[in-house]
Amino acid sequence: MRLDVLIIDDEEGIRRSLTRILREDGYSVQTASSGEDALTILSNNGTNLDIVICDLIMPGIDGIRTIEEINKTHQGITKIILTGYGTLESSIKAIEAGIDGFITKPFQNKELKWKIKEYYVKRRMRQFVAPDIFDKLLDEPAYLEPRISPVTILFTDIRGFTRLTSTMPPEELASLLNRYYFQPMSDIVSKHKGIVDKYIGDSVMALFGAPIHYDKDEENAVECGIEMIENMEGSKRAFQMGIGISTGYVVTGIFGSISKKEYTALGMPVNIAARLQKLAAHGEIVISEETLRKLNGSATFKKVGSFSPFPSSPPVVYYKWVRNGKV
Repeated sequence: MRLDVLIIDDEEGIRRSLTRILREDGYSVQTASSGEDALTILSNNGTNLDIVICDLIMPGIDGIRTIEEINKTHQGITKIILTGYGTLESSIKAIEAGIDGFITKPFQNKELKWKIKEYYVKRRMRQFVAPDIFDKLLDEPAYLEPRISPVTILFTDIRGFTRLTSTMPPEELASLLNRYYFQPMSDIVSKHKGIVDKYIGDSVMALFGAPIHYDKDEENAVECGIEMIENMEGSKRAFQMGIGISTGYVVTGIFGSISKKEYTALGMPVNIAARLQKLAAHGEIVISEETLRKLNGSATFKKVGSFSPFPSSPPVVYYKWVRNGKV
Protein backbone atom coordinates (compact mmCIF):
# COMPACT_ATOMS: atom_id res chain seq x y z
CA MET A 1 0.00 0.00 0.00
CA ARG A 2 1.51 3.33 -1.05
CA LEU A 3 1.09 6.10 1.54
CA ASP A 4 1.46 9.85 0.99
CA VAL A 5 3.57 11.69 3.58
CA LEU A 6 4.17 15.39 4.23
CA ILE A 7 7.40 16.23 6.11
CA ILE A 8 7.45 19.63 7.86
CA ASP A 9 10.85 20.76 9.18
CA ASP A 10 12.86 23.97 8.89
CA GLU A 11 16.13 21.99 8.65
CA GLU A 12 16.88 20.98 5.06
CA GLY A 13 19.10 18.10 6.19
CA ILE A 14 16.26 16.52 8.17
CA ARG A 15 13.85 16.91 5.26
CA ARG A 16 16.31 15.30 2.83
CA SER A 17 17.15 12.45 5.22
CA LEU A 18 13.51 11.61 5.95
CA THR A 19 12.60 11.84 2.27
CA ARG A 20 15.34 9.36 1.31
CA ILE A 21 14.44 6.89 4.07
CA LEU A 22 10.71 6.92 3.36
CA ARG A 23 10.99 6.78 -0.42
CA GLU A 24 13.17 3.68 -0.03
CA ASP A 25 10.18 2.13 1.77
CA GLY A 26 7.76 3.06 -1.02
CA TYR A 27 6.23 6.22 0.47
CA SER A 28 5.29 9.20 -1.68
CA VAL A 29 6.86 12.23 0.01
CA GLN A 30 6.27 15.98 -0.04
CA THR A 31 8.17 18.48 2.11
CA ALA A 32 7.55 21.89 3.66
CA SER A 33 10.08 24.12 5.40
CA SER A 34 7.53 25.83 7.67
CA GLY A 35 4.09 25.42 9.18
CA GLU A 36 2.76 28.11 6.86
CA ASP A 37 3.99 26.26 3.75
CA ALA A 38 2.53 23.01 5.07
CA LEU A 39 -0.93 24.53 5.56
CA THR A 40 -0.83 25.82 1.98
CA ILE A 41 0.01 22.34 0.69
CA LEU A 42 -2.79 20.83 2.77
CA SER A 43 -5.34 23.34 1.52
CA ASN A 44 -4.48 22.40 -2.07
CA ASN A 45 -3.93 18.66 -1.75
CA GLY A 46 -4.87 17.57 1.77
CA THR A 47 -7.38 14.89 0.78
CA ASN A 48 -4.57 12.78 -0.70
CA LEU A 49 -2.30 12.86 2.36
CA ASP A 50 -2.11 9.97 4.84
CA ILE A 51 0.65 11.05 7.26
CA VAL A 52 2.17 14.33 8.47
CA ILE A 53 5.55 14.35 10.25
CA CYS A 54 6.09 17.76 11.82
CA ASP A 55 9.04 19.24 13.71
CA LEU A 56 8.11 20.56 17.16
CA ILE A 57 10.35 23.67 17.21
CA MET A 58 10.14 25.87 14.10
CA PRO A 59 10.20 29.60 13.40
CA GLY A 60 6.81 31.12 12.70
CA ILE A 61 4.04 28.61 13.38
CA ASP A 62 5.52 25.92 15.63
CA GLY A 63 4.73 22.22 15.41
CA ILE A 64 1.88 22.15 17.92
CA ARG A 65 0.13 25.13 16.33
CA THR A 66 0.59 23.56 12.89
CA ILE A 67 -0.99 20.31 14.09
CA GLU A 68 -3.90 22.22 15.65
CA GLU A 69 -4.57 23.96 12.35
CA ILE A 70 -4.35 20.68 10.41
CA ASN A 71 -6.84 19.06 12.78
CA LYS A 72 -9.46 21.67 11.98
CA THR A 73 -9.87 20.35 8.44
CA HIS A 74 -7.97 17.03 8.23
CA GLN A 75 -8.64 15.03 11.39
CA GLY A 76 -8.16 11.68 9.64
CA ILE A 77 -4.49 12.29 8.78
CA THR A 78 -1.92 10.55 11.01
CA LYS A 79 0.06 13.29 12.77
CA ILE A 80 3.54 12.65 14.20
CA ILE A 81 5.72 15.15 16.08
CA LEU A 82 9.47 15.08 15.37
CA THR A 83 11.49 16.51 18.25
CA GLY A 84 14.89 16.59 19.91
CA TYR A 85 13.64 18.81 22.70
CA GLY A 86 10.89 16.71 24.27
CA THR A 87 9.62 17.92 27.65
CA LEU A 88 6.62 16.86 29.74
CA GLU A 89 4.88 20.18 29.05
CA SER A 90 5.37 20.01 25.28
CA SER A 91 4.28 16.36 25.26
CA ILE A 92 1.02 17.20 27.03
CA LYS A 93 0.35 20.07 24.64
CA ALA A 94 1.07 17.86 21.64
CA ILE A 95 -1.31 15.16 22.86
CA GLU A 96 -4.00 17.76 23.48
CA ALA A 97 -3.44 19.04 19.93
CA GLY A 98 -4.34 15.59 18.60
CA ILE A 99 -1.02 14.02 17.60
CA ASP A 100 -0.66 10.25 17.20
CA GLY A 101 2.92 9.89 18.40
CA PHE A 102 6.48 11.18 18.79
CA ILE A 103 9.74 10.47 16.99
CA THR A 104 12.85 11.71 18.77
CA LYS A 105 15.91 13.12 16.98
CA PRO A 106 18.40 11.65 16.34
CA PHE A 107 16.54 8.57 15.11
CA GLN A 108 17.48 5.13 13.86
CA ASN A 109 16.12 4.37 10.39
CA LYS A 110 14.54 1.05 11.41
CA GLU A 111 12.90 2.53 14.49
CA LEU A 112 11.61 5.47 12.45
CA LYS A 113 9.93 3.19 9.90
CA TRP A 114 8.30 1.03 12.56
CA LYS A 115 6.98 3.99 14.54
CA ILE A 116 5.44 5.57 11.44
CA LYS A 117 3.66 2.30 10.60
CA GLU A 118 2.53 1.81 14.21
CA TYR A 119 1.08 5.31 14.54
CA TYR A 120 -0.61 5.06 11.13
CA VAL A 121 -2.32 1.74 11.97
CA LYS A 122 -3.51 3.02 15.36
CA ARG A 123 -4.95 6.15 13.74
CA ARG A 124 -6.74 4.10 11.10
CA MET A 125 -8.22 1.82 13.75
CA ARG A 126 -9.48 4.81 15.69
CA GLN A 127 -11.23 6.04 12.55
CA PHE A 128 -13.32 2.89 12.40
CA VAL A 129 -13.79 2.23 16.11
CA ALA A 130 -15.28 4.61 18.69
CA PRO A 131 -12.62 5.84 21.18
CA ASP A 132 -14.19 4.10 24.19
CA ILE A 133 -14.39 0.80 22.27
CA PHE A 134 -10.78 1.19 21.14
CA ASP A 135 -9.63 1.81 24.73
CA LYS A 136 -11.53 -1.24 26.01
CA LEU A 137 -9.94 -3.40 23.34
CA LEU A 138 -6.48 -2.19 24.35
CA ASP A 139 -7.25 -3.11 27.98
CA GLU A 140 -8.93 -6.42 27.18
CA PRO A 141 -8.01 -7.94 23.77
CA ALA A 142 -10.08 -11.04 24.66
CA TYR A 143 -13.13 -9.19 23.31
CA LEU A 144 -11.77 -10.07 19.85
CA GLU A 145 -11.79 -13.82 20.49
CA PRO A 146 -14.43 -15.93 18.70
CA ARG A 147 -17.79 -15.92 20.49
CA ILE A 148 -21.53 -15.98 19.92
CA SER A 149 -22.82 -12.44 20.38
CA PRO A 150 -26.14 -10.60 20.07
CA VAL A 151 -25.33 -8.02 17.39
CA THR A 152 -27.19 -5.47 15.28
CA ILE A 153 -25.89 -5.23 11.71
CA LEU A 154 -26.34 -2.19 9.48
CA PHE A 155 -25.82 -2.18 5.71
CA THR A 156 -25.79 0.89 3.45
CA ASP A 157 -25.75 0.88 -0.33
CA ILE A 158 -25.66 3.53 -3.06
CA ARG A 159 -28.44 3.35 -5.62
CA GLY A 160 -27.33 3.62 -9.26
CA PHE A 161 -23.67 3.06 -8.41
CA THR A 162 -22.94 1.01 -11.54
CA ARG A 163 -24.15 3.85 -13.75
CA LEU A 164 -22.02 6.28 -11.74
CA THR A 165 -18.85 4.23 -12.31
CA SER A 166 -19.38 4.32 -16.08
CA THR A 167 -19.74 8.11 -16.25
CA MET A 168 -16.83 9.28 -14.06
CA PRO A 169 -13.01 8.95 -14.20
CA PRO A 170 -11.66 6.50 -11.56
CA GLU A 171 -9.65 9.16 -9.69
CA GLU A 172 -12.63 11.49 -9.45
CA LEU A 173 -14.94 8.67 -8.36
CA ALA A 174 -12.53 7.53 -5.63
CA SER A 175 -12.13 11.06 -4.28
CA LEU A 176 -15.88 11.65 -4.34
CA LEU A 177 -16.71 8.40 -2.55
CA ASN A 178 -14.04 8.83 0.11
CA ARG A 179 -14.92 12.43 0.90
CA TYR A 180 -18.72 12.41 0.70
CA TYR A 181 -19.63 8.80 1.48
CA PHE A 182 -17.14 6.47 3.16
CA GLN A 183 -15.59 9.07 5.50
CA PRO A 184 -18.79 10.73 6.78
CA MET A 185 -20.65 7.40 7.06
CA SER A 186 -17.75 5.88 9.04
CA ASP A 187 -17.65 8.91 11.35
CA ILE A 188 -21.37 8.56 12.05
CA VAL A 189 -20.99 4.84 12.83
CA SER A 190 -18.24 5.61 15.33
CA LYS A 191 -20.31 8.41 16.89
CA HIS A 192 -23.10 5.92 17.64
CA LYS A 193 -20.78 3.33 19.26
CA GLY A 194 -20.57 1.04 16.26
CA ILE A 195 -17.63 -0.21 14.22
CA VAL A 196 -17.19 -0.36 10.47
CA ASP A 197 -16.80 -4.07 9.72
CA LYS A 198 -15.94 -3.66 6.06
CA TYR A 199 -16.59 -1.87 2.78
CA ILE A 200 -18.08 -4.14 0.12
CA GLY A 201 -17.96 -2.24 -3.15
CA ASP A 202 -20.21 0.76 -2.51
CA SER A 203 -21.73 -0.79 0.65
CA VAL A 204 -20.77 -0.14 4.27
CA MET A 205 -21.28 -2.95 6.81
CA ALA A 206 -21.32 -1.82 10.44
CA LEU A 207 -21.68 -3.74 13.71
CA PHE A 208 -23.37 -2.57 16.90
CA GLY A 209 -22.77 -4.80 19.92
CA ALA A 210 -19.48 -6.34 18.85
CA PRO A 211 -16.78 -6.48 19.92
CA ILE A 212 -18.22 -4.42 22.83
CA HIS A 213 -21.87 -4.83 23.84
CA TYR A 214 -23.99 -1.88 24.97
CA ASP A 215 -27.54 -1.87 26.36
CA LYS A 216 -28.91 0.17 23.44
CA ASP A 217 -27.14 -1.30 20.42
CA GLU A 218 -30.39 -1.51 18.40
CA GLU A 219 -31.27 2.11 19.16
CA ASN A 220 -27.73 3.19 18.35
CA ALA A 221 -27.92 1.43 14.98
CA VAL A 222 -31.27 2.99 14.05
CA GLU A 223 -30.19 6.46 15.18
CA CYS A 224 -27.00 5.96 13.16
CA GLY A 225 -29.05 5.07 10.08
CA ILE A 226 -31.27 8.13 10.46
CA GLU A 227 -28.26 10.43 10.81
CA MET A 228 -26.66 8.81 7.76
CA ILE A 229 -29.74 9.55 5.65
CA GLU A 230 -29.96 13.13 6.93
CA ASN A 231 -26.23 13.69 6.42
CA MET A 232 -26.39 12.40 2.87
CA GLU A 233 -29.35 14.61 2.00
CA GLY A 234 -27.52 17.65 3.34
CA SER A 235 -24.28 16.85 1.50
CA LYS A 236 -22.96 18.89 -1.40
CA ARG A 237 -22.63 15.68 -3.42
CA ALA A 238 -25.54 13.56 -2.18
CA PHE A 239 -25.73 9.91 -3.19
CA GLN A 240 -29.00 7.99 -3.33
CA MET A 241 -28.70 5.55 -0.45
CA GLY A 242 -30.79 2.86 1.27
CA ILE A 243 -30.18 1.16 4.64
CA GLY A 244 -31.02 -2.28 6.07
CA ILE A 245 -30.73 -3.23 9.77
CA SER A 246 -31.07 -6.65 11.41
CA THR A 247 -30.53 -8.01 14.94
CA GLY A 248 -29.69 -11.50 16.16
CA TYR A 249 -27.03 -13.89 17.43
CA VAL A 250 -23.95 -14.20 15.24
CA VAL A 251 -20.45 -15.62 15.55
CA THR A 252 -17.91 -12.81 15.92
CA GLY A 253 -14.13 -13.03 15.87
CA ILE A 254 -11.03 -12.76 13.72
CA PHE A 255 -11.33 -14.87 10.58
CA GLY A 256 -9.16 -15.30 7.51
CA SER A 257 -5.99 -16.78 6.11
CA ILE A 258 -2.40 -16.51 7.27
CA SER A 259 -1.82 -13.56 4.94
CA LYS A 260 -5.08 -11.67 5.58
CA LYS A 261 -7.40 -11.62 8.58
CA GLU A 262 -10.29 -9.42 9.67
CA TYR A 263 -12.64 -9.03 12.59
CA THR A 264 -16.18 -9.71 11.38
CA ALA A 265 -19.57 -11.27 12.13
CA LEU A 266 -20.96 -14.43 10.51
CA GLY A 267 -24.53 -15.70 10.60
CA MET A 268 -28.08 -15.36 9.33
CA PRO A 269 -28.67 -11.83 10.77
CA VAL A 270 -25.85 -10.58 8.52
CA ASN A 271 -27.54 -12.06 5.46
CA ILE A 272 -30.90 -10.64 6.53
CA ALA A 273 -29.45 -7.12 6.96
CA ALA A 274 -27.97 -7.31 3.47
CA ARG A 275 -31.34 -8.46 2.07
CA LEU A 276 -33.22 -5.68 3.90
CA GLN A 277 -30.83 -3.12 2.45
CA LYS A 278 -31.83 -4.28 -1.03
CA LEU A 279 -35.50 -3.72 -0.12
CA ALA A 280 -34.82 -0.13 0.95
CA ALA A 281 -35.36 2.55 -1.67
CA HIS A 282 -33.51 5.87 -1.71
CA GLY A 283 -33.76 7.56 1.69
CA GLU A 284 -35.37 4.53 3.35
CA ILE A 285 -34.41 2.46 6.39
CA VAL A 286 -35.74 -1.11 6.57
CA ILE A 287 -35.36 -3.08 9.83
CA SER A 288 -36.15 -6.58 11.05
CA GLU A 289 -38.82 -7.38 13.63
CA GLU A 290 -36.11 -8.43 16.09
CA THR A 291 -34.54 -4.97 15.84
CA LEU A 292 -37.93 -3.31 16.29
CA ARG A 293 -38.60 -5.21 19.53
CA LYS A 294 -35.56 -3.62 21.18
CA LEU A 295 -36.40 0.00 20.27
CA ASN A 296 -37.87 2.43 22.76
CA GLY A 297 -40.15 4.20 20.29
CA SER A 298 -37.73 7.06 19.49
CA ALA A 299 -38.33 6.34 15.79
CA THR A 300 -41.52 5.08 14.14
CA PHE A 301 -41.64 2.05 11.85
CA LYS A 302 -44.49 0.38 9.98
CA LYS A 303 -44.83 -3.24 8.93
CA VAL A 304 -44.65 -3.53 5.16
CA GLY A 305 -43.91 -7.17 4.34
CA SER A 306 -42.00 -10.40 4.92
CA PHE A 307 -39.70 -12.81 3.11
CA SER A 308 -38.17 -16.25 3.72
CA PRO A 309 -34.37 -16.39 3.56
CA PHE A 310 -34.64 -20.07 2.56
CA PRO A 311 -37.60 -22.15 1.35
CA SER A 312 -37.95 -23.99 4.67
CA SER A 313 -37.08 -21.10 7.01
CA PRO A 314 -39.63 -19.00 8.92
CA PRO A 315 -40.49 -15.65 7.32
CA VAL A 316 -38.63 -12.50 8.31
CA VAL A 317 -41.06 -9.64 8.94
CA TYR A 318 -39.67 -6.24 8.08
CA TYR A 319 -40.60 -2.63 8.78
CA LYS A 320 -39.87 0.69 7.10
CA TRP A 321 -39.03 3.95 8.77
CA VAL A 322 -42.04 6.28 8.96
CA ARG A 323 -40.73 9.69 8.03
CA ASN A 324 -42.93 12.76 8.28
CA GLY A 325 -45.96 10.49 8.50
CA LYS A 326 -45.07 8.60 5.31
CA VAL A 327 -43.64 5.14 4.63
